This record gives sequence, C-alpha cells and structure tokens, in this order.
Amino acid sequence: MAHNFKTQPELTNNQMQFYYWDSPHKQIVEGFMARVVKVTDGDTVRVFSDLRSFDFPIRMSRIQAKEMGEGGEQSKNWLEKQILGNEVYIQINPNNRVGKFGRLIGDVIQGGQSMSDLSLMMGQSIIFGSD
Repeated sequence: MAHNFKTQPELTNNQMQFYYWDSPHKQIVEGFMARVVKVTDGDTVRVFSDLRSFDFPIRMSRIQAKEMGEGGEQSKNWLEKQILGNEVYIQINPNNRVGKFGRLIGDVIQGGQSMSDLSLMMGQSIIFGSD
C-alpha cells in the first residue's frame, strides 16, 4: 500500500525503511525554527518553516488539551495569545517523532520556555503519557 504524502508528509520511524526514498519531502528528524501560522486547538499548531514549501501540523509533546466543542476553546485561545505569529523552536525527539495521525510531535519552545510545560502550569492541559 502506497503512502499518501499529501495528507501525511511525515513518515513514522517504521515507515522510513519502506518509503524514505519515495518521499517528496525531507523527513524532519531534528529540531528546527518555524513560525506559528495557526493554532488548531490547545495541543496542535500549524507552522511554516524553510524545511517545507507548505505549512504543516505539530502535535505538542507530553500534553493533551480538551477537544474543541468539549471546552477546548479556552486552551486554544490561551495558546493563540502565547505563540500565534511568533517564531518558535520545535524540539524533536527522534525516537518519538510522528504520532498516530501522522503529525510531527515536538516540544514547541518560545523564548526558552516549553509551551507544553507552560500549558500544564497554567491548567490548560494535562500530561499525556504517549503521543
């Protein structure tokens, strides 16, 4: 079965052995700078980076916010105020870099502060054991 790079540009570590050479995109395996162009919800943002010609999602590591429609609007609004439009560093764990929905997992860091840690401290999310 062929991989759909349009809907899921990131390959999991297991998929890399099969599809790496077929990928039209460089696979992201280390940290990088990006601009936050959209906050999807309290634990997912879309970023633009020189690594790609399109914006793409980042699932924030270690946390889980409420879903939209279930009270998640508050955490989304809080996160928008923190980072929307800003340059951030996305720290990638090479051993856990892509989640079950094909999103890149990363710790979003602004001004030396992990947004996952700050979200937890501010009560906007809870600890999520495995992305």
